[in-house]
Amino acid sequence: MDCIHVTGIRCYGYTGLLPEEQVLGQWFEVDLTLWLDLSPAGESDAIADTINYAEAVQTVQQLVKTSKFALIERLAKAIADAILEMEEHSSNQSRLQQVKVHLTKVSPPIPDFGGHVSIELTRANPKLS
Repeated sequence: MDCIHVTGIRCYGYTGLLPEEQVLGQWFEVDLTLWLDLSPAGESDAIADTINYAEAVQTVQQLVKTSKFALIERLAKAIADAILEMEEHSSNQSRLQQVKVHLTKVSPPIPDFGGHVSIELTRANPKLS
């Protein structure tokens, strides 16, 4: 199956378990993998035959900036759901078969820890199942 990778969507958001995280915020990075048949777009050279990945980036940015969830797992699910819904509303025919969201909390507030925390989830389009 074909896919589009959209990587390095970096945004400032307010998701976190600690109250300070929901007030002060922190940086998040999101990568998406969008599975669909790209052959129609390869033939037609028309945006209508693929997914507008600029819309996907804007959708992710808006969710990260405005959401105040306790868990990054919930934020990742909200992103996956929104991408599946975005594609459904942008055309009469649903093309997106599944989406993978890789969400990274760039600087988690963990004492003596300089790494990142990431989660990854994949969701299938229920309309195509």
